[in-house]
Amino acid sequence: MSVVHAQVLEALRGVADPQLHLDLVELGLVRRVEISGSRVEVVVGQLVPESPVDELQRRVRAALAGLDGVDQVDVEPVLMSDQERDELAQRLDASRSGSISFTAPGARTRVLLVASGKGGVGKSSVTVNLAIALAQRGRRVCVVDADVWGFSVPAMLGIDRPPIVLGNRILLPPRAYGVECASIGFFVREDQPVIWRGPMLHKALEQFLTDFWWGEPDFVVVDLPPGTGDISLSLASFLPRAEAYVVTTPQPAAQRVAQRAGLMFQSSQISIPVHGVIENMSWFTGDDGKRYELFGHGGGEALAERLQVPLVGQVPFVPALREGGDAGLPVVVARPGSEPAAAFSSMAERIDEELAPTRRDHPALRVV
Repeated sequence: MSVVHAQVLEALRGVADPQLHLDLVELGLVRRVEISGSRVEVVVGQLVPESPVDELQRRVRAALAGLDGVDQVDVEPVLMSDQERDELAQRLDASRSGSISFTAPGARTRVLLVASGKGGVGKSSVTVNLAIALAQRGRRVCVVDADVWGFSVPAMLGIDRPPIVLGNRILLPPRAYGVECASIGFFVREDQPVIWRGPMLHKALEQFLTDFWWGEPDFVVVDLPPGTGDISLSLASFLPRAEAYVVTTPQPAAQRVAQRAGLMFQSSQISIPVHGVIENMSWFTGDDGKRYELFGHGGGEALAERLQVPLVGQVPFVPALREGGDAGLPVVVARPGSEPAAAFSSMAERIDEELAPTRRDHPALRVV
């Protein structure tokens, strides 16, 4: 028996556009369906020339291949006109009502705030590699580079292109290594100092979060600036369902500074749960196989005990971790079998499973 038009459309309702993360039928991107015996041809709208056409075609073929009576699926992308993009952007913009989609009540997205007490502890490297490790577990992950003064995430991901602007209303974040990236750095030149006061920072961050099209990812990993300043306070107000992770190095001096960031989140002013401590630069393994604790010992464990949270993981110090950040090739991608890659993989598994919020401690999951 030949497949019918209604069956094809129903199957396509389960196919999400790779950039907008909504199904093709709902978006109105299915232009034409033609059936000839066991052959099905689908014409779909392509958002922009840079759209991942191969991924779109793969998803459509996979969805229709399971239908009885279908032996061949041809997918033809057709680039949308400027007017069509504008109309789509207008509809999408109206649907989000100026809010941040993943903060809506009942949203399944987990927001991970990666913080540190001071700079130089490798917080951004931890953010990037942890985000990729979560994506390697099959999760949809977005990274938000909110370090206004020290933005570095796009470079660490090897991203050298700006977001795609859809209809002058919606920003589509670029993607690398399975991770979508939104950064303040997309709007500020490398040689341009950011000299903003608190109210301007607050407004800029709010617009930054609302202008990007997020959908509902599994994780949003936010790289905070070091310390306990205005940006952390603003993001805490925008993202009240977040969970915090504090990065430190083993040395006691760094641990003592890092505890201030953890205590900030635990304060009554913010009340964001700290879910764990991550110790970076924990040791160096020499050619002789011995571990050398170049930056001291015990800082992560002491901080975790002080904050009464688990020590989620320890990342060894290796040149490849720094080199990967400089080259835009993170260590979990460049050297998947290395010590630091294994550490990030273990942390991602632990955060994804063991440290997932329960209905009791996560406001958005409470049963009413």
